[in-house]
Amino acid sequence: MRYFIELSYNGKAYHGWQNQPKAISVQEVVEDSLSKLLNESIAIVGAGRTDAGVHASQMFAHFDTNIVFKEEDLIFKLNSFLPKDIAIHDIFKVKAEAHARFDALSRTYLYKICLKKNAFTFDNVFYVKQDLNVDKMNEASKILFQYKDFQCFSKTKTDVKTFDCDIMRAEWFFKDHELHFIIKADRFLRNMIRAIVGTMINIGTGKLNSQDLHAIIASKNRSEAGFSVPAHALYLTEIIYPNTLKI
Repeated sequence: MRYFIELSYNGKAYHGWQNQPKAISVQEVVEDSLSKLLNESIAIVGAGRTDAGVHASQMFAHFDTNIVFKEEDLIFKLNSFLPKDIAIHDIFKVKAEAHARFDALSRTYLYKICLKKNAFTFDNVFYVKQDLNVDKMNEASKILFQYKDFQCFSKTKTDVKTFDCDIMRAEWFFKDHELHFIIKADRFLRNMIRAIVGTMINIGTGKLNSQDLHAIIASKNRSEAGFSVPAHALYLTEIIYPNTLKI
């Protein structure tokens, strides 16, 4: 039987979602907890691979088991067993061929910027001292919709077959004295969002013009784009699946 598990986590203590040979990951912690509670070796497959320090308010993964259990009981036991920075929200049965990564229709991320020093949010937002022209940043965000190939924002050492991404939403807005960036796409490249945000900040400070983004994307060269912003202010917030997966 195949199950989907919905969870959230604070990524501060973890070296990303994906299992690492010499570093703790969210995947490893959840797999270990599931394996102990179900008394069999459980491997989980996540919807994506968040980088070290990146958070998720919604993440999905799937796992297979022949053990019969009550979903509500396992959720309660997992939340009691797991560390305080990982929370399980739902476990539900899906079709045998359902895949947490490949069946996802879209993923949405949020990046938080604080424009005024805050003693209480410094470890989960990015503090930017310079004034930012948000109108110019939104103007540049709309340019992203004109392109599919975003190699210029990808890490250079990557094994992907294509750099194409279908961006569905990209906008900046103020919320509770913070500047937020929402971006939604069918998929993202490694480090892509953090590179986009760094480039947008350069546009917002006047270091770049919004129209420079055309040449940056056309170059397919990571060194032409802006700096990579810190991971601690990035959140995976939503993953959408077809309604037909759930049993």
